Amino acid sequence: MNLIAATNYAAVIRPLQIVVMGVAGLFLLRVMRVAMVEVRPARSGSGPRSAKRRGALMLNFIEPKERAGERVSVDAPVIIGRGSECNLVINDTYLSTRHSQFTFDSGDLLVEDLGSTNGTYVNQKIIAHRTRLDKGDIVQVGGVLFEVVR
Repeated sequence: MNLIAATNYAAVIRPLQIVVMGVAGLFLLRVMRVAMVEVRPARSGSGPRSAKRRGALMLNFIEPKERAGERVSVDAPVIIGRGSECNLVINDTYLSTRHSQFTFDSGDLLVEDLGSTNGTYVNQKIIAHRTRLDKGDIVQVGGVLFEVVR
């Protein structure tokens, strides 16, 4: 009886070991792929064509839902917050009076937190200084979400 139990154990455990090793291998490949993307050098974008394309970047509301799809052009600096002196006033309890500022500088769209209580996030990472935005970036200020679009 002991021999049969050992045989059944090996018949069950061996395939599980193979599956676990396969999953671990796939995980390792995924980690390597992410690492390669992260260390890839940034595009220089030094030609006139790239500056022209970057000049058309805008902010597209994702949330709040009632403003979804609305676009904000950043031709001049845009300060977002609850205060009446802001260029874009949004009634959101998670926004500071003067929360963040979007600017265009040398063909780049930049965002900067203005010392807000809840911070400004780009792609779910809090920012501590002026940060360059690219097409597809997601910016969160308070409870408001923007996508950077052309």
